[in-house]
Amino acid sequence: MNAFAGTSAYYRRFRPGIPVALAALLDQAAPIDSPRRLLDIGTGPGLVVHALLPYFDDLFAVDAEPGMLTEAEAMLRPTLDTAHRLQLRDALAEDFRPPEGWRPHLVTCGRVFHWLNQPRFLDRLSEYVDPEGVVAVFSDRSLWTADSPWQQAAREVVQDFLGEQRRAGDGAFSTPGPPYEEVLRASAFSHVTTTVVPVHRQWKISQVLGYLYSTSFAAPHLFGDRRDDFELAVANALTPFTDREVLTEDNEFTVLTARRPSAHEGR
Repeated sequence: MNAFAGTSAYYRRFRPGIPVALAALLDQAAPIDSPRRLLDIGTGPGLVVHALLPYFDDLFAVDAEPGMLTEAEAMLRPTLDTAHRLQLRDALAEDFRPPEGWRPHLVTCGRVFHWLNQPRFLDRLSEYVDPEGVVAVFSDRSLWTADSPWQQAAREVVQDFLGEQRRAGDGAFSTPGPPYEEVLRASAFSHVTTTVVPVHRQWKISQVLGYLYSTSFAAPHLFGDRRDDFELAVANALTPFTDREVLTEDNEFTVLTARRPSAHEGR
């Protein structure tokens, strides 16, 4: 079973998209051309594509979970105008090849790079990315790794129900590999720039529950017939941290933009 099986509807409704500042950063990092091509890897319900619609007109969204692509189709298709072209593909990132001659100017990997065979994926990308193209790897802290008191309390409830080890659907989350910057520098896209984009969010408890159900570590099916008990436990744990029924979060996206070095830069 895919680690995100059963989460797609929650992902579309409750996962925060990328902030405007991050979308603008990605626009500025990528070369200008026409048509301007975007490849979004692990697109989920299309949150990154949606944020980048003002900047790109030829769009390819790839995901290995069919349910995610159904949600992406439903969210993105109604927002497109005649200037946009959207293609969706059910495929593993490491196996994906675009149509002959289709060369993306920007490849986005939002909240997905840790799921990939990274060297194999980057080798495949080097075969078809535009010579001036950019690969962008970015993520914010998930509820599992965030460190505010209310987020720790929510994580502890998940652990009470599912165990101390972080889940990945029906399996276990694998140990992180080398730092992403190190992986990128060892690839064809060895010219790497790191930027941090802060973000402030407000949540209601019902939204936190929806977010949890969008994750691989708290997918709805993992709770079986204890789901009502889990929801009550989360509400009880988080209520003391609310202010007028709102929980606040300060988070940030770490953004790595990588490209091939120019001739004078070398490797």
